[in-house]
Amino acid sequence: MDERGIIQNRRSQRANLWMAASLEHDGQVLPVTLRNLSADGALVEGDHGLQPGAQIVFCRQDLKAEGLIAWVADRRAGIAFAMSLDPETVLRQIPSPRPICELHHKRLGFRGRLVEQERRIGESLWHHPLPTAGK
Repeated sequence: MDERGIIQNRRSQRANLWMAASLEHDGQVLPVTLRNLSADGALVEGDHGLQPGAQIVFCRQDLKAEGLIAWVADRRAGIAFAMSLDPETVLRQIPSPRPICELHHKRLGFRGRLVEQERRIGESLWHHPLPTAGK
């Protein structure tokens, strides 16, 4: 299902993103936000003012791909690339996941008395005995 709620068979997997990009159309550079990207197309969002069928050049860092606007809904537009992108080119545009750092949790401050079930849940979550009231 796409962003418009329409079920579609995609030829290639799309990666959900939120990155700056631009569209070149009739000598103008239109800033947009890249919402998803695949080898065959992209979804962009912004005040582009383009209509379906408009010929554009999609630009993101070192990537430039010719295509056309396939559909427009409000501020969003689907782009169909004229030629499929190499999978490696698509992957270069997708940021690597950041390593998950060890999280340091802070115990919540409890006010009032816990019933026995709340105490057991808290202790199982924190792997420590919870302080009793008055401490």
